[in-house]
Amino acid sequence: MIGFRFSKYDKPDQTPFERLFDIFKQLLTYTSGDVGEAISWLTELDKEYQLTTPDYGIGDFIQELKDRGYLRDDNPQEGSMVITAKTEQAIRSQALEKIFGKLKKGKSGNHSTKYTGTGDEQGSDLRPFQFGDSLDQISMLESMKNAQVNNGISDDFRITENDLEVREKEHKTQTSTVLMIDISHSMILYGEDRITPAKNVAMASSRINKTQVP
Repeated sequence: MIGFRFSKYDKPDQTPFERLFDIFKQLLTYTSGDVGEAISWLTELDKEYQLTTPDYGIGDFIQELKDRGYLRDDNPQEGSMVITAKTEQAIRSQALEKIFGKLKKGKSGNHSTKYTGTGDEQGSDLRPFQFGDSLDQISMLESMKNAQVNNGISDDFRITENDLEVREKEHKTQTSTVLMIDISHSMILYGEDRITPAKNVAMASSRINKTQVP
């Protein structure tokens, strides 16, 4: 018998490298790009939470970072390493997704959201015509098919508002950002880390400037 069988969707697991790399990028933000300190923290986290496996350890992760171009040796004699421009881009992208990835629907702009509505790019979803929809959104093929089904084919063929279907557009919301960072002692007072969120906003803004409004 032909039919459909539905089962629970399990999100694909991250690879060991991807899982560690997400944490490593966060640690680099906290340490202001200090690779040695970030790896030291990652090692301590691994001891406490068993982030690695017998088949893939911290040493393997560091080597893969070098192989993929995320790290390079700074002073081979001392064993020090520094991040590359590729890592900086990855950190900015992560910050951008963290800051702007869950924007609410608002006025039309150039930041993608999960909502449909006024935008530049047409999607694949169709819906009935509503007052206020632009004419360029109307799907003529689907609307003509609806008119034939609803009204039949005759010499007085007609199409009504109820026959119209429109194609959804990807909604982009508008945002204006003014960045002011307080670097006084209160930003780290009483053991609270207030400077890292400020870094994330700065890096997200930098990523927007480099990719969308250079």
